[in-house]
Amino acid sequence: MSRIAARFAALKREGRAALIPFVEACDPDRATTEALLAGFPEAGADLIEIGMPFTDPMADGPTVQRAGQRGLKGGATLGVTLDLVRGFRARDADTPIVLMGYYNPILSYGVERFCADASAAGVDGLIVVDLPPEEAEELAVPAGTAKLDLIRLVAPTTHPERLKVVLQDAGGFVYYVSITGITGTRTATEEHLSEAIPRVRAATSLPVAVGFGVRTPEHAAAVARHADAAVVASALIDTMAANLDEAGTLKPGTIETVLDQVRALAAGVRGARVGRAA
Repeated sequence: MSRIAARFAALKREGRAALIPFVEACDPDRATTEALLAGFPEAGADLIEIGMPFTDPMADGPTVQRAGQRGLKGGATLGVTLDLVRGFRARDADTPIVLMGYYNPILSYGVERFCADASAAGVDGLIVVDLPPEEAEELAVPAGTAKLDLIRLVAPTTHPERLKVVLQDAGGFVYYVSITGITGTRTATEEHLSEAIPRVRAATSLPVAVGFGVRTPEHAAAVARHADAAVVASALIDTMAANLDEAGTLKPGTIETVLDQVRALAAGVRGARVGRAA
């Protein structure tokens, strides 16, 4: 059983959803990412998403775009990102790691080489936001060989027939993009989630994670009442961005502030189903 499957199975037994915080590699520097990765599990992260910075992040809103720019300036490459995972795995053998980004850097790195190196580093899954299923075979095959879950994204506009195509050969979990548009701009209502998540569940047996617009413990709890995981990115990045000095260096105490934010989000997720059947 993969780390992702094992973690969701354990959470199902506990009767709760997962919290998945996001960090952009090397935003604003490698040491910051290393510190956040080291602190996330204790703060309540059940899985972790690491962004792979790219120069043309078309699906991302301004917050994540700027994080990617800082990450590139801070030295992020795919090789460095995999080094970050290796360092994390030296301390934590259990928390699943998912890389999220765009296909061009993977293609430039070499698809088979990337999948093999990612697996060896301890990566568990890949989310490639600009790779449609009709063109995904050249990544899906080497990813499968390397035992990496290829995680698919679906949206409110995804038609039921299209869902079947998108989720064919999907692995790990389904990433439900809860709003139309770019990251970090709006938040889905709980009414929307109560209608949308069952539609996704009807098309797959995989766990369903909700991202794009999950910002507060209340938002995370609302997601956890309907889905299997809440993904939080822009809210954490905004906290870091607000605590950069004029030189672009993180101010003292900011890492602990972000970890406290993760703790609050985790408390929201873990308390969401109290008194309810899971």
